Amino acid sequence: MSNIREQLLAKTAGIKATDARKPDATRKATRTQTAPGMAGALAAAQLRVQELESNGASSELPVGEIMPNPWQPRRVFNEAKLTELAESIREVGLMQPVVVRRAESGYQIIAGERRWRAHKMLGQENIRAVVIDCTDQDMAVLALVENVSRDDLTDYEISVSIRRSEQEFPDRKRMADALGMSRARLYRYFAFESLPDFVRKSLDLKPTLLGGHAAQDVVATLKKHGDDGVRTASELWPDVVSGDLAQGKYAAAIAALASKRGTSGDVGGGRSIEKFFSAREQAGNITKDLGHFTVKIKTTMLTEDQEREIRDVIGRLFSTQPKSQ
Repeated sequence: MSNIREQLLAKTAGIKATDARKPDATRKATRTQTAPGMAGALAAAQLRVQELESNGASSELPVGEIMPNPWQPRRVFNEAKLTELAESIREVGLMQPVVVRRAESGYQIIAGERRWRAHKMLGQENIRAVVIDCTDQDMAVLALVENVSRDDLTDYEISVSIRRSEQEFPDRKRMADALGMSRARLYRYFAFESLPDFVRKSLDLKPTLLGGHAAQDVVATLKKHGDDGVRTASELWPDVVSGDLAQGKYAAAIAALASKRGTSGDVGGGRSIEKFFSAREQAGNITKDLGHFTVKIKTTMLTEDQEREIRDVIGRLFSTQPKSQ
């Protein structure tokens, strides 16, 4: 597994059409020498799929029996481009069949999901397809290479593809080497899985909300500020969703507000904490919420005279003994 291109060549060379009768239908893809790393891997995969599309015997399959690739990371399909493709198919027909594999109930798409979606948009009952043998591992790796190499995919969508395909590699170092990317870049994609659930749920619907650099900064900030940081992030997230807070400034805003609240500000739910110090050492804090006003002082920081003075103040403000009935 020296690089993803060699892996793809090894994997896709064994993929064959289930109903192929031509002797050359299973010939191996030519190794691409001109495009290193991910570009070469994508070229090898595309050559193999194109070969299957051209040489594999196609048949008409019911559109309703075909499902997307379960490793497909794309969350958003451009409706305008799908409509344009659908109109082209309506006028001149489908130029290339989709490539599918058999599943427990129907078929799963390997290549051509946009063509399949266009057929659904047109309300067509059948679509021309080539059926091939393809393992789960092949599906995962093909989806990974194709999607990581596309410019129109967001960092979040790429991260989904990478996480789903991680099991195909012995470790993340080997995965980074195979993908032709630095480990720093790979770990930037993995940062998304450490984001709070409320952020990831929004990204499932709108993956452009947060890029890889911003996600990594947010994760680092939340680790530093803990629960206070998560609460603050939850309060500020609607501003990111609405566009009022730029994603690149989200982490800094969390840090600034969480730090302020950690010393004297509100930390959510009407609760505030104010710390006080003796010299440079924190002596205690004053906490106020909807139900209580609490003063905590480290016993090691109090002298007997200070303790007596505090008790006198409390005695003047409140009775220390319950009133008799």
